[in-house]
This record gives sequence, C-alpha cells and structure tokens, in this order.
Amino acid sequence: MENVLDIQNLNKDYGGFKLDNISVSLPPGHIMGLVGPNGSGKTSLIKIILNLILKDTGDIKVFGLDQQKYILEIKQRIAFIHDDHKYFNHLNLKQVKNIIAPFYQNWDEAIFNDFIKKFNLPLNKVIGEMSRGMVTKGALAIAFSHHADFIIMDEPTASLDPSSRRELLDLLRELMQHEKRSILFSSHITTDIEQIADYVTFLKEGKLVFTKTKDELSESYALIKGGNDLLNTGIENHFIGIRKNEFGFEALTNEIDPIRKKYNNSVVIDPANLEDIIYFSTLKDLK
Repeated sequence: MENVLDIQNLNKDYGGFKLDNISVSLPPGHIMGLVGPNGSGKTSLIKIILNLILKDTGDIKVFGLDQQKYILEIKQRIAFIHDDHKYFNHLNLKQVKNIIAPFYQNWDEAIFNDFIKKFNLPLNKVIGEMSRGMVTKGALAIAFSHHADFIIMDEPTASLDPSSRRELLDLLRELMQHEKRSILFSSHITTDIEQIADYVTFLKEGKLVFTKTKDELSESYALIKGGNDLLNTGIENHFIGIRKNEFGFEALTNEIDPIRKKYNNSVVIDPANLEDIIYFSTLKDLK
C-alpha cells in the first residue's frame, strides 16, 4: 500500500535557516510525531507539505501524488489543525462550517452533526468565547466531516490544560482505532507524542536527526550514568550529549552494546525517553 506521505531529499533555504535534505515517509493508518526544539523547522516542514511555502529542491508525494502538481486533489483529502484560530474568532462554529463545507466535494453534513453531538459543541457560540479544547474538537469535527484521509496537526495541544490535553489524545486514539486515517502531529510536548505516535521524526536546526518507530527508539537509545573518573577512558566518544556535575555524569548514547561490553560493571544503563533524547541531542556536540 502506498505511503500517505513521502518526502525525499527536501531542501529549503531561508537565508539564515535551512531545511537540509529531509527524507520522511508515513504509512497509511499511522500517527507520526514531529518533534524538535523551537526553531528546528517543524512548522516550516508542515507549511511546505501544505504548499503554503514552496520547496527549493526535493520530492514530496501525498497519497502517491506529486504535492505541487495535484494540489487541488490532495487538499480534498487532507485537513490542517493548528493552535492559532484568531481568523475565526468573530464567527460561530456554524458559520465556520458554512464557509468551509462548500470547498469539499465529499462533505458529509450527517457526520458533522454526529460529531457536534458527540463533542457536545455549541454551534452558535462565537469561536473567540469557546475554550481551546472546544475549538480543537470543532476543528476535528470539520476534518472528519469531509472524510480527510490525512490530518496534519501543528501544536494542537500547546494551549490546552492537562485535562483537555488528555481528553484530546484519548479521542485521537479512539478515532484511529476505527478509521484508516493517518496523522502528522507536531508538538513540543514529548509525553503527548509518546502516548499516541507510532513513528517519531526528530528535527534539529533544520536537519533530520532520525525518523523511527517508537520501538526502534527504545532499542536505539539509553541513558548512561557513572563516575567522573570514567571520563578519562574514552567513554565520551560513545555519547551524543552529556551532563556533568561533581557527583558524576549522565549521558545519552546510541552505542549501547559497546558501552555494555566495555563498561557494564562501572555504569548504570537506563532506558531513555523522548524528552531525554531531545534534551541531550541539543547539548553541545562531543565529536
């Protein structure tokens, strides 16, 4: 089955910043988390996928179709949900729906009404007076009502309180169990990504650090803890990033087996979570 998203050797130079040779693929029916520090290129990549910004070089296919040549066909099958709703703040949800629905050939009014009831959303309340959680649910209702096969979400949980964030993530899990849709989910909240993503793509300074399944991540990275006396043995050559203090060091590695063989009795090897991987990867390079 064809990938929902295929990006090969993508480049975009802004002058002071560059997306550099990015290659990413997303199979159908899966969620990909897009992570990285602020300014790493997450939003720029999303805008290029959506044709809001033109790429310099590289190939992008959505549903197997050239992303620029078949822009209208692709936009019929995708939805974009983000955290900035200021353009609709003066409208109510019914008015927003009436503006958006005519653009989609497969708009399904019955599905929209079902989601409005499911989410208990007020159709006549102005968007600017609704909670962030309600606005995001409204955006999801619209996305599912035109049968979007690919939903792109840019920081959808950034302004939500913990309860609303948990509710949204539970909702996405529930919807993905019953539908063969795909989601690209950009967020700086790593616990959200760990909860729902099947794949994780990590950008740093416009470069692709990795794109892996969650299982591959857990197998590839570990935290190493030990005494400072070990730092004179060459162990740092195996580290991606390190934090030191007077009591010892903590470091991230993707060379678990060599460290285990050489230093097993001298260090503690713990699993690394996604936040650990991003934090230590952004520390000054050791090599």
